[in-house]
Amino acid sequence: MYLAKNYKRFPVAFVKGKGTRLFDEEGNEYLDFCAGIAVCALGHAPDELSKAICEQAQKLIHVSNLYWTEPQAKLARLLCEHSFGERVFFCNSGAEAVEAALKLARRYAWKNFGPEKNEIIALENSFHGRTYGALSATGQPVYWQGFEPIVPGFKHIPPNDIKALEEAFSQKTCAIILEPILGEGGVIPLSDEFVQEARKLADKYQALLIFDEIQTGIGRTGKLFAYEWTSVVPDVMCLAKGLAGGMPLGAIVATEKVMEALEPGTHASTFGGNPVSCAAALVVLEKVLANGFLEEVTLKGKALFQKLENLAEKYPEKIAQVRGKGLMQGLELKISATPVANFLFEQKKILLTVIKDRVLRFTPPLVVAYREIDALAEALEEALQSVSL
Repeated sequence: MYLAKNYKRFPVAFVKGKGTRLFDEEGNEYLDFCAGIAVCALGHAPDELSKAICEQAQKLIHVSNLYWTEPQAKLARLLCEHSFGERVFFCNSGAEAVEAALKLARRYAWKNFGPEKNEIIALENSFHGRTYGALSATGQPVYWQGFEPIVPGFKHIPPNDIKALEEAFSQKTCAIILEPILGEGGVIPLSDEFVQEARKLADKYQALLIFDEIQTGIGRTGKLFAYEWTSVVPDVMCLAKGLAGGMPLGAIVATEKVMEALEPGTHASTFGGNPVSCAAALVVLEKVLANGFLEEVTLKGKALFQKLENLAEKYPEKIAQVRGKGLMQGLELKISATPVANFLFEQKKILLTVIKDRVLRFTPPLVVAYREIDALAEALEEALQSVSL
């Protein structure tokens, strides 16, 4: 093998996919409750998405951002029309979106208040990416090991701790960055009270409120963006993962006032807003915004949550808690989750992810069927029965 050994890969090579199913080189079929880690919102190789990608690739694959392209302009308009945003910057990934948001926050503060206003508040157990700025915002020191010193100027506080939140803010605070649901941290939703207080304090100290919606955005929770479940509107929002249905694309969405800080020469991305990726994202948004689609995600999320709750009631000695929203659910076990995930992979050909050792994360394609949720629940019960305390 010639690839770097930085991934713990399952012993399988996939060669094609369709809908919620993946197929390996031996023809085995897998039910996918991972979806590329909340990326393949419309499933694998949906006809409309594949067609749009092919048609755009035949017309224009890449030009510099020194010029305009139609797919990028259309996508930026659509994102703004369906959010608080007024301006969009495109990049290629979630980590890049976070980097752009962090730079924007410091640049905005520098222009309006001076260089001393540069501190950024983030949450313990959060995850924002693996590039240096995003890594420094990430509140999990295990990811810092061997890469320190991290970028200075970050404070980390416990999620949903309002007292710690109040104590963290000062006149030096330029921004606070939050995941509405901490994904890699264990699928931990932030309380409405905590988010509301963050907005209040950001306003008081003239700091920006940044929502990292890389995993929660694009319909994952049953709303186009998770902030819509609250009364709070951020100043900046980071997007990626499901945005282009599997094509590489990231973005930050912000108000006009804030985005003015990114003047020519302050930030850029060679491949950001690539025409093919933007053409794919237009299809994704068209489908997700179609009448009834998000309502179905909410209903499917409730069905999945109820199935997991039923198992929690049946196996209290093995299951600690069910949490999440929409089709982003976490099942925290009282035992290691790895044997359960391995059983599902090996015996039932079902894919999902393990986080924090004891949490099973479920992020299926948004087009998952109810019968597939039922099949998952049945297989999960067998898996739980197969492992010992």
